[in-house]
Amino acid sequence: MRLPVLLCVLVCVCAAPGPVAGADRSCSDLPQFYTGKGFTLADVPQTEMSGEHLRMCPQGPTCCTSTMEENLAGLSARETEGLIREAGRSLQAVFNGLYRSFDTYFTELHGRSERSLQEALSPLGPLYSQNTRLYGDLYNDLKQYYRGSAVNLDETLSEFWSRLLERTFKTSTPTDVTLSEDYLECVAKQQETLRPFGEVPRDMKAKVIRAFVTARSFVQGLIISGEVVRKVSQVSLSPECRKALMKLVYCPHCRGMASVKPCSTYCSNVMKGCLANQADLDPEWQNLIDTMIQVASSFSAEPSLDVVLSSIPARIYEAVHFLQENMDTFTARVYQTCGTPGEPGTGSPTVHEQRKKSGSLTASEYKPSPTAGFRLEMQVSDLSSKLREMRQYWIQLPVALCGKVAPVSAGQDKCWNGITKARYLPEVMGDGLANQINNPEVELDITKPDMTIRQQIMQLKIMSNRLKNALEGNDVDFQDASDDISGSGSGMCLGGQCSRNKPGLFAYSPDNNRVRGAATSQTRLCSLLLLLPLALLLLQR
Repeated sequence: MRLPVLLCVLVCVCAAPGPVAGADRSCSDLPQFYTGKGFTLADVPQTEMSGEHLRMCPQGPTCCTSTMEENLAGLSARETEGLIREAGRSLQAVFNGLYRSFDTYFTELHGRSERSLQEALSPLGPLYSQNTRLYGDLYNDLKQYYRGSAVNLDETLSEFWSRLLERTFKTSTPTDVTLSEDYLECVAKQQETLRPFGEVPRDMKAKVIRAFVTARSFVQGLIISGEVVRKVSQVSLSPECRKALMKLVYCPHCRGMASVKPCSTYCSNVMKGCLANQADLDPEWQNLIDTMIQVASSFSAEPSLDVVLSSIPARIYEAVHFLQENMDTFTARVYQTCGTPGEPGTGSPTVHEQRKKSGSLTASEYKPSPTAGFRLEMQVSDLSSKLREMRQYWIQLPVALCGKVAPVSAGQDKCWNGITKARYLPEVMGDGLANQINNPEVELDITKPDMTIRQQIMQLKIMSNRLKNALEGNDVDFQDASDDISGSGSGMCLGGQCSRNKPGLFAYSPDNNRVRGAATSQTRLCSLLLLLPLALLLLQR
């Protein structure tokens, strides 16, 4: 008699509800919760159901029908995608703010420099008053370059000095001497060989090109970064991610455990799996942000951005003054190269009078005020601090989403682990696609990265290289990386090794091969206990 009694006891023990029963489980709040999410009450069952029909939530007694499960799965995906886009818009807004701030500062600096032309060059008399368009065109070309136009700064500045040499030579030539267009063109060609303006053109060209190349590349970096964020934030979540989100967010409600919050490590694995491709942006993203900080810091390095722009009028005056002081020598050498245009007459006294009036004005007299320097320092400091805050955006995004999508439990022993109310045992995965090979929550093929995100990784890489060239004063035309999206990174595998070595979906380390929750462990134990009496019966026979 003892053996049948033992069997009955064991069956009763195994049929008894696990830790999720009793006070922890209730379907009473589900109708109000479900309709509050915008769904109809007609989908909600009157009583608790067996869960054989569930495809995403764990099997077992449930408060949800198949329709409810599908509806809540779609809702969890839409809510998460909405939060990703919202976070992206917030980051875009920061980039837009940085762009507006720097653009306002730079255009004001450019405008003040242009407005100071008259004050700086008016001592040149007709050489300034009759050639205002020449100076205006220079500033316009510089502005168009900064705005992104296909302006060659080297050619623009060389052309400016050649035209200025023509005008200066023509102004200094006696009034009764006629200079043909061909002759003036010959004079202009002496700009590079004879250096009539001294070292000013070469020195000014190097500094102006570097200032404008870094400024333009910097604002392009801000724009490209914002565009990358926008495009990546619009990438849809995978079907595997949608299932994992349902299990994380709404399966506790279907299980009748609405008050039980997810384990933090469980949520981390779900979000790291869902955002694995996005996390692969991190190395190139941080590289770009660091390079942009370097570029921003270069604006205040000597010669600072404000000094370079503010001193343009004075550098032009300094160059013209140098030529006027050495006009006789230059003219003699021009005559040797281009020939004598005609017999000099009585000449024009304007040049000598201008020399007396002009004095020895140099660029140092046109340095910006201390206030302007302080504003630049504040600008650089603000840009750098805000950029640093963005460095780890892509790897911090999963943590941020866990705080909003599924606020986690403070305790790790009594939290939702995807099956029941118990500790979550699997280890937390690393960041990036390649590190999700053992993710127990989101099944991913790590050999198939998202192509949209790969394209954006390439855009980040190209922009970083452009900025690094800009720091050296080199202007590199922006290239479209859409045709080169293969790249290399944490999401790629070589020779098919990843697929051959990939373990099953629920592959854990040895320490994590233990049962994930109390319900699972209880089932296995009961199975063994039920088999034991049967074995004894067979032995007795």
